[in-house]
Amino acid sequence: MLGIIVTSHGEFARGILQSAEMIFGKAERVTAVTLAADESVEELVRQYHQAIQTMGPVDELLFLVDLWGGSPFNAASRVVAEHADRYALVAGLNLPMLIEALAQQQQPLAEVVPHIERTAQGGIRHLDLQTDTGDDDLL
Repeated sequence: MLGIIVTSHGEFARGILQSAEMIFGKAERVTAVTLAADESVEELVRQYHQAIQTMGPVDELLFLVDLWGGSPFNAASRVVAEHADRYALVAGLNLPMLIEALAQQQQPLAEVVPHIERTAQGGIRHLDLQTDTGDDDLL
């Protein structure tokens, strides 16, 4: 089973995981790890290792982080580098990405990553009432 660590600056990770579970249902082997303003990257790496131990046995692990290049990303990239054959990291966390990752936990990581990237990108849309796209039947 694929384990998932949702991580962010501040409480965003906990909030988005709570929202995803409202829609998807309670998830197993998924946890949120957050970075407080006074914490270092080293402290966050320790939190990730602790979360992995608490999560229970996983075949592979996916980090979903809020921002490319931020401290949660930098800390997660250190952990992923230790297990590059079984761990992956995707930045740009959004709700469609997380829900789809939860739905794909039984799939291999090599299939999950490109799938959730497409899902996350597809979740970014705008409502254009000036052009008849057929989507206005939602109103």
